[in-house]
Amino acid sequence: MQVTERTAGSQAIGALLVALVGVGLVVYGLWFIIQNFKTLIEIGLSPDEVGKTGEQIRTFSPGVYNYISHVQVALGGFIAATGVAIAFMAWYGVRRGESWAWWGVVITTVAWVAIATPFHYVYGFGTLAHLGPTYFALAFVAIGGYLTRPWR
Repeated sequence: MQVTERTAGSQAIGALLVALVGVGLVVYGLWFIIQNFKTLIEIGLSPDEVGKTGEQIRTFSPGVYNYISHVQVALGGFIAATGVAIAFMAWYGVRRGESWAWWGVVITTVAWVAIATPFHYVYGFGTLAHLGPTYFALAFVAIGGYLTRPWR
């Protein structure tokens, strides 16, 4: 769909909201990695939810500590990389009215939320402090996606 003058304003605002989610994911991914090396405990969680401090986990089992650390660094990298992809799709595709980019952002977001979110609640990690950034990002993508939907 070509962006018309009538829709250009909402297209730009929507794409900006989605691009900001991408930038936020890059920052969050990097913060996730830094937090791993500071405490091992994920963002928004505490030893109360986990049952141990990072140091207690390291003392109990250096192998488990190293495994958790490597998984968190890899996850932080994937979060940041996903943010780069979403920001680029938003700015260079969604903003121009490209439906492939819009669908790319929507499918990526649905997969992320549908796969990652439910197990947080199953294991008692569904706190607002831990999942709040996800819900904030989801709201921005929903609003941005609505403003930039390709079928108007």
